[in-house]
Amino acid sequence: MSHDHGHAHIDPKSGDRRVSIAIWANALLTVAQIVGGILSGSLALIADALHNFSDMASLVIAFAARKIARRPADERMTFGYGRIEIVAALINYTTLILVGFYLIYEGGMRMIDPPQVAGWTVVILGGVALVVDTLTALLTYSMQKGSVNIRALFLHNLSDALASVAVIVGGALIILYDMRWVDPAITIGIALYILYLALTEIGGPIRTLMLGSPPDIDNDAVVAAMRGIDGVADIHHAHFWQMEEHAAALDTHVVVEVTAWDRLEDIKHAMKRALESEFGITHSTLEFERQDRAHQNASLYGHGGKEDAD
Repeated sequence: MSHDHGHAHIDPKSGDRRVSIAIWANALLTVAQIVGGILSGSLALIADALHNFSDMASLVIAFAARKIARRPADERMTFGYGRIEIVAALINYTTLILVGFYLIYEGGMRMIDPPQVAGWTVVILGGVALVVDTLTALLTYSMQKGSVNIRALFLHNLSDALASVAVIVGGALIILYDMRWVDPAITIGIALYILYLALTEIGGPIRTLMLGSPPDIDNDAVVAAMRGIDGVADIHHAHFWQMEEHAAALDTHVVVEVTAWDRLEDIKHAMKRALESEFGITHSTLEFERQDRAHQNASLYGHGGKEDAD
């Protein structure tokens, strides 16, 4: 099973400019919606504002993460800083979940006693929000294909745009039919959608930070391919993990046939070449042992434990 690492590449400076524009647009929109929500009495508008505020905070975190991730490896971080974008994505999804539960609570309280709402203010600000949300989603769309960090932002923006449509519809129903209960009902709907997006996406960052196996790599196929290399007797203690979003790693022990021990370097190069070209595993630590000593080493370390790697 081959590993496809194709993803969109955006010039870093161009990407940073896009994120900067999105930050300022969401900041101005958040202020306008909070003021409008307070003046109009619309919880749905304030809900949309809180969602936009979480977007702005997410954009700031993502912007900082992009900058930090480009720093070269040093003595403190010998693997580099690429994982900071995974951490940023986890923070953003967690924020979305907290906002979602808060909005459900507030919406439920207002369903019991729906207040008066100024429908026209809701419709106008909802329209402005839709324009800004659509702009922000377009700015991040092409970038999100190659970054879990930016994907978290894009989903924020997409959910915002849909929420703005719901706010406009709610405002129109209030103007036409005085359906005040629609405002908190839409708030709850927005919150449920936010939770759905966050809960379905948060598993990826958690899996990476927990050193889980890369989801798009067939571990058994990798082991089988390595065992098929001439001179390899067996593979054991294979550990797969995701170093960064687009960098898979493998740490394993390779049992080499006694007659092939003098070809160790050739076997090593063949294995590394196959791992990178067929499976996209760019970082591999291979510990070699002769077949006639493998049983002795296995009893020394035990089965299933991780042995030292150079």
